[in-house]
Amino acid sequence: MGDQDVPELSELDDETPQSEETKEPGAEPETIEVPNVGTAQDLEAVYDIPVQVSAVLGKSTMEVNQLLKLGRGAVVELDRKVGEAIDIYVNNRLVARGEVVVLEDRLGVTMTEIYKSDRT
Repeated sequence: MGDQDVPELSELDDETPQSEETKEPGAEPETIEVPNVGTAQDLEAVYDIPVQVSAVLGKSTMEVNQLLKLGRGAVVELDRKVGEAIDIYVNNRLVARGEVVVLEDRLGVTMTEIYKSDRT
């Protein structure tokens, strides 16, 4: 490997992409192509797959002998405070946080934060 194979520093500077802030005024922004993610019809095959959705209000740890002493009307203290967001799991995977809501005579959950998966 000789000196001919190593590019000059000025050549490298010309090839370095510039961020939007350092580009000249009026320069066209760089176009990024987004891969085709498909349509709702492409997902029809998975619509009927059942998933388990859990809304966790809080958690508590206790010994078995304490658990066995619990009876009707016992109160178990949870690790969350009133008004604090709850965790929403799909198939035992945390996917969102939300709040408890009352719909007529039933409880429901509204999602306030949705976590994106790091899987590609």
